[in-house]
Amino acid sequence: MSFNLSGTLRSLRTNAATTAAKLATTASRATGRGAGGMIGGLIAGAIDPQIMANLGGGRPAVLVTGTNGKSTTTRMLAAAVRSEHKVATNDGGDNMDAGIISALMAGKDASHLVLEVDELHVPHVADNLNPQALVLLNLSRDQLDRVGEINKIERALRGAVEAHPDMLVIANCDDVLMTSVAYDAKNVIWVSAGAGWLGESVTCPRTGGHIVRDEDDWRAVKPLPDGREFRRPTPTWRVDQDGLHTPQGDKELSLSLPGRANRGNAAQAIAAAVEGFGVDEAKAIAATESVNDVAGRYSTITLGDREIRLLLAKNPAGWQEALSMVDRSADGLVIATNGHVADGIDMSWLWDVRFEDFENLAVKAAGERGTDLAVRLVYADISHELIPDPVKAIESCPPGRIEVLANYTAFRDLKKALERKVKENANG
Repeated sequence: MSFNLSGTLRSLRTNAATTAAKLATTASRATGRGAGGMIGGLIAGAIDPQIMANLGGGRPAVLVTGTNGKSTTTRMLAAAVRSEHKVATNDGGDNMDAGIISALMAGKDASHLVLEVDELHVPHVADNLNPQALVLLNLSRDQLDRVGEINKIERALRGAVEAHPDMLVIANCDDVLMTSVAYDAKNVIWVSAGAGWLGESVTCPRTGGHIVRDEDDWRAVKPLPDGREFRRPTPTWRVDQDGLHTPQGDKELSLSLPGRANRGNAAQAIAAAVEGFGVDEAKAIAATESVNDVAGRYSTITLGDREIRLLLAKNPAGWQEALSMVDRSADGLVIATNGHVADGIDMSWLWDVRFEDFENLAVKAAGERGTDLAVRLVYADISHELIPDPVKAIESCPPGRIEVLANYTAFRDLKKALERKVKENANG
């Protein structure tokens, strides 16, 4: 009889970490401090540094990463894979170690893992879980004070792909940086998911050579160090206004979520489910179309005589896309910005966003950094009113449909405040 002491100790440590995490989660919920997922994951990771790999257990996993669209794509992909398998996923958007560990603990009985992962965390999460597939959405400037320069992220992701040569990569060939990440992958599915923001697509990340665009096509004028041309690959999956074009033919795509970017997210989610896990294409499309809410984003809250639609944006590319979704016929528009660590303290990104086309809407600038936003709106020649409290800003709008666009903590806090007011009104 053999006795595996090291394996037994690992199991005991993982069990202890899981038990402590459950206690912390319960305490957090009982005291009203939150759902408890993050604190549970933090404690579990501190007790057992190997817990992510241990909980992963070699189960088939797919990681989803990129600057924008991670939560939406993960929700769509999880729905698609769930049509045929039992799935563990971090659908709350907690995409760093603690959130991933919490998702693994909550989904210990699942057969498949669908995980949103922060770009900076992909290399070591991939090392811990050895994923079957990786979905690469897009890369653009984000929180410079946390993430740093975008080419650093491209190199880190490229290193993760190189370290896992058998991993299937589902990459957006319309994004120059993500194409560079996946360009040498042995197993890659190219998806034309679109590229609404081109701010980081002017040079090749590998050579610095200029990128030339011709309608949908793009190429670098300077060859790669090994002499190859760096050019947009030919996609086998493609999405446009007419629908989804797959290797099996053209399909209709009727999403519940708005916007061009979400059609691209859906295309990559469906491709990953079908190509990575063999999910039936029709089932994957139907499941993706059924997703109508992502952690409250795109949700509508009725407060008195106002119908308030909430949109989230976190960086220039995301803001530009979200601004395109704003209903120009609405009765008011509230834009709220905070500047916490989770948002990025550096607010210089405001000057990369085009606010110039809201002259026909009653605009309110709100949030803790509403003054920064108001200055930007002055230079955009947008008539507006500065009302720091987002709820009061909404209440100052005319009755009717109110569009609200907010960054991360402003969105989170406003959603809670609105839900609280709705409950108070209901209770009289």
